[in-house]
Amino acid sequence: MKTEIVSTLLRERVTAIVRGIAADSLCKTADALLEGGVRSIEVTFDTPGAADMIRTLKAEYGDSMLVGAGTVLDTETCRTAILSGADFVLSPTLNVDVITMCNRYGKAAVPGVLTPTEILTAIEAGADIVKVFPAGALGPGYVKDVLGPLKQARIMTVGGVDLANAEAFFKAGAACIGVGSSLVSKALIDAQDYAQITERAAGFVRAAGK
Repeated sequence: MKTEIVSTLLRERVTAIVRGIAADSLCKTADALLEGGVRSIEVTFDTPGAADMIRTLKAEYGDSMLVGAGTVLDTETCRTAILSGADFVLSPTLNVDVITMCNRYGKAAVPGVLTPTEILTAIEAGADIVKVFPAGALGPGYVKDVLGPLKQARIMTVGGVDLANAEAFFKAGAACIGVGSSLVSKALIDAQDYAQITERAAGFVRAAGK
């Protein structure tokens, strides 16, 4: 199961990050992402009702989308996310105990890292993919440079990834990307402009070479 989750994340290459949206907008957002070709979605745990949102997504879209939990800072939140149905767990920081918890339950662990030391520590602790964050501040060149000595790293770039730089991150060697407000814009959701979310999703999918 875990192997399949990781393979899907790497194959799909684009994960939409949902933060701070109302629960009644969730399914419309997921529909818009699917229409644009994005088949991986993450709900951040600083979103009110995040656990319930993950349950809803798994029930409604479990056959067509991977559903993950984001902004997971500790093992308690990690376990809650997994019991809610999360396929993968993303963190903004490196917490080895969270990686261990994911491995215990057969879910994909994607911890946040910045330095080469953190990247290697995460891999050695059993991380499946490492989340370089904040990637936008570092730029694609950083990904290319760090993959020189750490070719075994499977990197997801998150934070400041948009349509202007997504393709460059992939060309630099990023295995996948996580995209928040540049894709799932709260302003677009408030305006119920789901067609624009679909259009943006398709743009990121094209940047991923899919």
